[in-house]
Amino acid sequence: MAEFNEKEFEQTYEQETDKVNAQLDEEILFAMIGDVNTGKSSTVNLLIGDEVAPVGAKPGETIRIDRYVYRDKIIFVDTPGLDDINSKNSEETLHFFEEADVILFFLNAAGTVFSEGERKSLEIIEKKNKNILFVLNKIDAADDIPSLVKYVKEHSNNRYQVIPISSKSGENIDKLRNEILNILKKKHKEIQFARLIKEKSSTANKWILAAAGSATAIGAAPIPGSDFVPLTGIQVGLMIRLAALYEKPLSKERAKELTIATITGNIGKTVFRQVIKFIPGAGSVAGGSIAGGMTLALGYAIKYAYENNIELDASSLKHLYERFKKKEKEKENV
Repeated sequence: MAEFNEKEFEQTYEQETDKVNAQLDEEILFAMIGDVNTGKSSTVNLLIGDEVAPVGAKPGETIRIDRYVYRDKIIFVDTPGLDDINSKNSEETLHFFEEADVILFFLNAAGTVFSEGERKSLEIIEKKNKNILFVLNKIDAADDIPSLVKYVKEHSNNRYQVIPISSKSGENIDKLRNEILNILKKKHKEIQFARLIKEKSSTANKWILAAAGSATAIGAAPIPGSDFVPLTGIQVGLMIRLAALYEKPLSKERAKELTIATITGNIGKTVFRQVIKFIPGAGSVAGGSIAGGMTLALGYAIKYAYENNIELDASSLKHLYERFKKKEKEKENV
């Protein structure tokens, strides 16, 4: 076995850890606009999976700026309308829109979608910030949703994503989360948001697929049975991001241990075939690539351990790989 490059590993680990820690120090500001009956509070609570904002505002109540802080770093600001741009409230509201990382523009699918007042508000907001997502809520009480989505897109010059959701049934909330994460990723803030969401599985799968795809593209992973190749930034980054997502500690020594266990664990086609069943799209991303398959297996095993409260070390990782192999063999013998 080739000599392990301790310096290269440590440098990669420190770099990836610094990137994640920098994100965890950041605040994320969401500015929300929409009528009081568009389901803003219930949508926020579904997004996070916790009681963040009180639900129950009634149409016609006095409109004010409400600020909800979740675990110190995630801030949701429920803003009043922009009908009177010269008012003190509107000036303060515009400040939030200018500073916001993501603007959630709520529309009522069961009401008058994208009214003249809402269009005027959009014109004002997009001059300050274009990180806007339209949240078309209450689709459970409306008909012909595709036409409503098309209408909003056409009347906003197709500049922004329109996410049809139901804060009552939870339909498409996961899609809204993904669009938010896409915006935050460009700002290097997606980990901070993702780790506070109680529903983490789809985000973990997305990160694992991305890492497997990158490993496939450049052949980053070592080949089972060959000389040891230092762990790449792709795999180190994936392990550290998953640890941050599930809020589990991952020391440098443990990361190294997991790497060696993966390489010596003969992660071949059997494990790969079993793992792709659990992650939609995994087969097309990693294909038959050993690099992609190993990254996929490593990521999914870590995810499985975190979600099932399994102490993650070389022994448990090896056990998980054996478990995947066993399931595949049982299927072949049926």
